[in-house]
Amino acid sequence: MLNQLEKEMIIIERHIDILSRVIENEPIGIVKLSNEGGYKNHKVRYSLRILEKSELIEPSPQGATVTEHTAEFVEYLDERLETIADKLDTMKLENYIENNH
Repeated sequence: MLNQLEKEMIIIERHIDILSRVIENEPIGIVKLSNEGGYKNHKVRYSLRILEKSELIEPSPQGATVTEHTAEFVEYLDERLETIADKLDTMKLENYIENNH
């Protein structure tokens, strides 16, 4: 049951890490992202594709760059991650038992 959640979290964590590296080092290419993040090239390509489809980055001849939507998303992401973390905390069995008995 939790294996799928953990796998998805690893992928999302990679997407966020790569987005962060693009924000900090734009323009940045696949090889540099792979080397700096310790990811295989195909995983970096996949994350870049997802980020591009989400309109958070765009390709350039020099490498990936941010878009006009990136800053707003980062603010939204921080809020959503906090909400998700709170939800996960309430899902802990010890908290659930304590609050429902």
